[in-house]
Amino acid sequence: MTKQEKEKILNKAKDFLCDEDIKKLNQIMDEEIDNLKESQNNKTLLSLFETAKNVEGCSSKSMKYYLYILNAFFKVTTKNVKDVTTDDIRLYLDSYSTSSNASKVSMDNIRRVLSTFFSWLEEEDYIRKNPVKRIHKIKSIRTIKTAFTDENIENLQDYCTTLRDKVIVELLSSTGMRVGELTTLNKDSIDIVNKECVVLGKGGKQRKVYFDSKTKIHLQAYLASRIDRNDALFVSITSPYNRLQISGVEIMLRKLGCRAGIAKVHPHRFRRTLATKAIDKGMPVEQVQILLGHSKIDTTMHYAIVDQNNVKNSYRKYIG
Repeated sequence: MTKQEKEKILNKAKDFLCDEDIKKLNQIMDEEIDNLKESQNNKTLLSLFETAKNVEGCSSKSMKYYLYILNAFFKVTTKNVKDVTTDDIRLYLDSYSTSSNASKVSMDNIRRVLSTFFSWLEEEDYIRKNPVKRIHKIKSIRTIKTAFTDENIENLQDYCTTLRDKVIVELLSSTGMRVGELTTLNKDSIDIVNKECVVLGKGGKQRKVYFDSKTKIHLQAYLASRIDRNDALFVSITSPYNRLQISGVEIMLRKLGCRAGIAKVHPHRFRRTLATKAIDKGMPVEQVQILLGHSKIDTTMHYAIVDQNNVKNSYRKYIG
């Protein structure tokens, strides 16, 4: 709102408001104009942040999550980014945690997104200091997550009702690829002869993954059985044979787990199983990191579940 527009409203209001009310209206309008300016400034900076992250190769899925968290924050904290303090963020996190009953993992994810945004503002000289810097990682209880046993994998394959589903189980278990990488595969991504394929990982990074001979045989049979012309490696069972989506894979595996009597059957568990098996059999963790497409080796170690029996045997061999 311009100064002239504000004056026009005040002049019209004089016909039915007293001087005291006019003064109060003027004050309210000034406050709202200031709030609007701050809101517009925040929106501009959010837009610039989005542009910067897109240039850096941030995925659309990650960017959508960033903006969801940041917009929710600025809906509650209406201050200009320059005026946001550490206490403002602590109060927001505490209030959000109480009202939404969010887990500590979720709360730390929110803290990390806010820290990423304010760190960017600091680096770009929009603010003097990142107010999230003094808010430490929110600690959570690490639950022990189990990997599939060899018997579990065999049972899941036995209970597959289609060749497509069998190949999905075999590819996930032998390559350790992410479900998003699986669903974006095309038929020409597969090198049948060398039993390998190129997947597009996080941040648009390509890497090779490998599969075994049994997967190769079933993959050839599956491709030979296809009657559609879709380039996607995995499509729906029925016409119009659209590319299989992440949700489709997750639902299929959940139903498969119910039929096989195995709890918690989801794509990520196959990935964790491969990491555990590889490290358990002596594969250098740096190579497992490359295989899984992790940028940090710490992430790889979080995936792997060390066999307690091996720890016991190693203790007896080297110490006991």
